[in-house]
Amino acid sequence: MKKYLVLFSLASATLAGQALPKTETTIVKYPKTHKSETVDTYFGTSVADPYRWLEDDMSDETGAWVKAQNKVTFNYLKKIPFREALKQRLEKLWNYEKIGSPFKEGNYTYFYKNDGLQNQYVIYRKKGDGKEETFLDPNTFSEDGTTSLAGLSFTKDGSLAAYLISEGGSDWRKAIVINADSKQIVEDTLTDIKFSGISWKGNEGFYYSSYDKPEGSELSAKTDQHKVYYHKLGTSQKEDQLVYGGVESEKHRYIGASVSEDQRYLQISAAVSTSGNKLFIKDLSMENSPLVPIVEDTDSDNYIIENEGSKLYIVTNRNAPNKRIVTVNADNPREKNWVDFIPETENVLTVGTGGGYFFAEYMVDAISKVLQYDYEGNLVREVKLPGVGTASGFGGKKENKDFYFSFTNYTIPGSSYKYNVETGEYTPYWTPNIDFNSEEYESNQVFYTSKDGTKVPMIITHKKGLKLNGKNPTILYGYGGFNISLTPAFSIANSVWLEQGGIYAVPNLRGGGEYGKKWHDAGTKMKKQNVFDDFIAAGEYLIANNYTSSDYLAIRGGSNGGLLVGATMTQRPDLMKVALPAVGVLDMLRYHTFTAGAGWAYDYGTSEDSKEMFEYLKGYSPVHTIKEGVAYPATLVTTGDHDDRVVPAHSFKFAAELQDKQSGTNPTLIRIETNAGHGAGTPVSKTIEQYADIFAFTLYNMGFEELPSLEN
Repeated sequence: MKKYLVLFSLASATLAGQALPKTETTIVKYPKTHKSETVDTYFGTSVADPYRWLEDDMSDETGAWVKAQNKVTFNYLKKIPFREALKQRLEKLWNYEKIGSPFKEGNYTYFYKNDGLQNQYVIYRKKGDGKEETFLDPNTFSEDGTTSLAGLSFTKDGSLAAYLISEGGSDWRKAIVINADSKQIVEDTLTDIKFSGISWKGNEGFYYSSYDKPEGSELSAKTDQHKVYYHKLGTSQKEDQLVYGGVESEKHRYIGASVSEDQRYLQISAAVSTSGNKLFIKDLSMENSPLVPIVEDTDSDNYIIENEGSKLYIVTNRNAPNKRIVTVNADNPREKNWVDFIPETENVLTVGTGGGYFFAEYMVDAISKVLQYDYEGNLVREVKLPGVGTASGFGGKKENKDFYFSFTNYTIPGSSYKYNVETGEYTPYWTPNIDFNSEEYESNQVFYTSKDGTKVPMIITHKKGLKLNGKNPTILYGYGGFNISLTPAFSIANSVWLEQGGIYAVPNLRGGGEYGKKWHDAGTKMKKQNVFDDFIAAGEYLIANNYTSSDYLAIRGGSNGGLLVGATMTQRPDLMKVALPAVGVLDMLRYHTFTAGAGWAYDYGTSEDSKEMFEYLKGYSPVHTIKEGVAYPATLVTTGDHDDRVVPAHSFKFAAELQDKQSGTNPTLIRIETNAGHGAGTPVSKTIEQYADIFAFTLYNMGFEELPSLEN
């Protein structure tokens, strides 16, 4: 094992092309990571797992390793001369008032607001034209800001509310019920809720989902059987009624329950993976009514978006990869009775309802287009959006004739607009006052060719007047999985990168949802390599067209995107200078043995499926493809010690392998955020520190020793 890393400055010029002095040679010692003799056998093939012990997040040994790694990492980061300047700029730019779109519940209008640098958004409300008041302040939930609001649900009349909290970034939630008017807690806190919302049935109680608490570590132990419960107010959680998921025939990894807006129907969705679900409906207006199946297999994605009496409106990709809306009577809701309401088109559909209308939001090459329909399926109008980018939030309650939508892109901060459903007119509601001049930047969409000839779109954002000289620091960001679409959206952090003369490039890789189910499926299981090839081709495009070069290219992604970065840097270590895998799925042979990981098998397959699947996974699994003596790019792995979505052992084992086998002088570090999870609910203060470290590490390892002048 290597005991140290010799770090040299690679800088010879700033962004402005001025000469820089050489830094002194620095010795950075890695913590010692011992190896065990653990070996697994898959279909007759032995696979060593020397860092298996790092999977035990409850052990003192793992805790000591985390502290030792963080000490090395933060000692390295604090020596970067412009790290503090980046943090200060991030704080200054972040420090503006942010207001979410209002929503009405009962007699009050509620909205989320952050004064600037508050760790968590505060929920305010006001009655009519009255004075606004604080309703919930999550900043008071814990001293360090790491307990966050993870959900809020009101009864139909707005008199009661239940809110979910997450502690330390965990996916496990607690539910607290309050009287909305007085804000007083009305009963005991519910615990051990996971992957769930709250859906009220009148004012009597609500539905929620959870797993039995696992044996051992609740952060990493497998959770495999989701269950839906009904909680009646005023009773103990121990008395909650099991609604679905308690017997073997109902065993699924993800089950959700929701009550229709008119309170008549309960719909239950049951899935074994992150794609495809069964769908059931229950008539709540009838006592002891049966649970009626609508779809009994998991070959498609389906949910009820609306109903008018017994007429159901279902969004589905069944025989429609880009989705469509169908109607059917609840008395006989099987597929054979479905009638197209809004047929499938060549673009992917997302649906909202509000004010007595349907809003069909389409992605056209990852750009938003919105069409308004009435309840007979007639096109009312195309909504003329404020620009080219991403629109969201088209929807509200049926009785409200006004609602609010938001619009953003990579250079324009999110703004909200008040929309009138009858006239189609909208007016600005809130525009951020931010110290960033969008007019100085531009985004352009290009289409490049991947390895197998597939055309892939990518949006490239940078300062206007950029010189294509191959020397621009560039972050290539990707995801490529789980039917997730990357559409243009403003990021405060990325705007600081752009201010440094940086380029931010986002390709819409296969595995995502930008072109529907076919695009998603083209990046799954035995086709997962397509995703990595698309990402590699994006980097090659940027280099070939002189946006950047390998010396100035960083690749970044989180979760499934962390896998993308890990696989890309191990397959093509020569392509980039810096690699930034965040909370990544990096051990592809064992991912399905932790928490709810088995539910990702639709995208990945598992090492237990077949010898062919095992060999395919092992062939790209980042932990297993690191080779001795290869010069890998400068790498900063980031994770959270409370991540119970993608357990930190993935990142721990990957970092240990890199530190052991890395050749050359590029640093291999891991930054482990303590009392933090997969990302949601992370305090603003921690987020700012993390971005400052990521950008500082990236620029420093591209050779920069000072920043361009920061605008004040």
